[in-house]
Amino acid sequence: MSLKVRPPFEIPAETVTCARAAFPKGNVYMHMRERLGVIYQDSDFADLFTTHQGRPAEAPGLLVLVLIMGYAEGLTDQQTAEAVRARIDWKYALGLPLTDPGVDASVLSELRDRIIAGGQEQQLLDHMLAQFQEQGYVKGQGKQRTDSTHVLAATRHMNRLEVVGETMRQALNTLAEVAPVWLRLHIVIPDWYERYGPRFEQYRLPRRKAEQKSLAELIGRDGAQLLQALTAPEAPPSLRQEVAVEMLRQVWLQQYQQQDGQVLWRSNQDLPPASLLIQSPYDSEARNRTKRDLNWTGYLVHLTETCDTDTPNLITHVETTVATTSDVEMTQTIQTALADKGLLPSAHYVDAGYTSTDHLIASQQLQVDLVGPVPPDPSWQARAGQGFDISGFVIDWEKRQVTCPAQHLSYQWRERQDTTRNIPVIQISFDPNDCTSCGFRTLCTTSQKGGRQLLLRPQPEHESLQSARQRQQTPEFREAYKTRAGIEGTHSQGIRSLGLRRARYMGLAKVHLQHILTAAAMNLTRVVAWLDEIPKAPTRVSRFARLAVSR
Repeated sequence: MSLKVRPPFEIPAETVTCARAAFPKGNVYMHMRERLGVIYQDSDFADLFTTHQGRPAEAPGLLVLVLIMGYAEGLTDQQTAEAVRARIDWKYALGLPLTDPGVDASVLSELRDRIIAGGQEQQLLDHMLAQFQEQGYVKGQGKQRTDSTHVLAATRHMNRLEVVGETMRQALNTLAEVAPVWLRLHIVIPDWYERYGPRFEQYRLPRRKAEQKSLAELIGRDGAQLLQALTAPEAPPSLRQEVAVEMLRQVWLQQYQQQDGQVLWRSNQDLPPASLLIQSPYDSEARNRTKRDLNWTGYLVHLTETCDTDTPNLITHVETTVATTSDVEMTQTIQTALADKGLLPSAHYVDAGYTSTDHLIASQQLQVDLVGPVPPDPSWQARAGQGFDISGFVIDWEKRQVTCPAQHLSYQWRERQDTTRNIPVIQISFDPNDCTSCGFRTLCTTSQKGGRQLLLRPQPEHESLQSARQRQQTPEFREAYKTRAGIEGTHSQGIRSLGLRRARYMGLAKVHLQHILTAAAMNLTRVVAWLDEIPKAPTRVSRFARLAVSR
């Protein structure tokens, strides 16, 4: 597909007449065109297309807007193409004549592939935000909030036996398409046609554990035989490069082990960690995770939005990760991305999953107030609410000594690396003789022989953590932290109206582009609502809860 640059245009007069007759008060798309003008220029995406002659292309700036408008209504590619062809308000927004035949749905799919290949997913949102910054709808040094929600993969959930069966089946189907003659000559096992012809589903599998294990090991031997045939010198080298064949190799490494020439089914305890374990041959990047009482296979999406009272709430950044990536791993990534856009907030509201001692320090260096609950003191004294926790000890950082509540001095100060968390810590030890004779012993330590020990972070981290723990107990913090809850409304809008919770596509890159387009669609509709002076929706209160207010 070659680039077809669209010259500057006005909305055709006939389109204007018909649209205003059909929508006397306008609608969201007409207001978008009137208030915001042309959002995307073709030159913004020129490097995605060749300048050579080829099959004609639609103007990419227009197509990007078409994609976003389709996401705003949760439409499929086919429905989006039909809307461009048939709807007057869309023709008005896109500046098309009434006779324009629209686009083919395949063009939208190809454009998404080009955007991913060109690494311009983030540009779709950032270009929009840059325009909104110029117009004053979004600004840095304000308030922003971040939260994540789970995303279900586009594949069905499979157990281990289904995974290996479907992986083998996919490899055979691929080879049957690209090398049918080779496959027929080298794979002459009649049982395979029956075993791997239909899809592996729960109702086809044996019910007893022993029978399931026998079937799994049979599939394992079949897969090992196929891989051996593919690595033989006479096998075409190109076959080993097929994605399905590589998937077969990876899954067999994870699910089976070779012992004395036998292919054995791994126990659940011998599997790779969840962050590496492939859950479906059709989406190799989807991961399974259990978080509290929720289990899902797929991804996580992190949305960051503005939450100032004098501007619309707009999504400023989107991060999509595999499901096993924890929230705390993304805090600095998000803040760095906001800084690169010139949209770093002065206050960043997050839940406890995004906070850590290191993030408090890093945020302060960026002049960002990271507002969120920090991990509590894990000591039994702090959990019980009695006795002497770490806040009852006086630390002299210069002398490298700690004074306990009974005024005893520590006798050891040892800096070391915590191998579990891979962070620097300071181990403080008190003299067992002082602790044994101390009248406060039962409030300080349960050790029968040894003295009290403390584990501190280095001074900047320790002081930052203690300050945050004290701060979050104040009424002012609790009142300010209520701001974070508003992000739940954004998740709700994305899930209920725009399909945020379910991946449309397979693979992390495509799912991330889906989330970028979803965020851009929400931003467009929110800016238009703001310009139309539609107030932000308040937090919902149930009818029953209102009775308490009205008493």
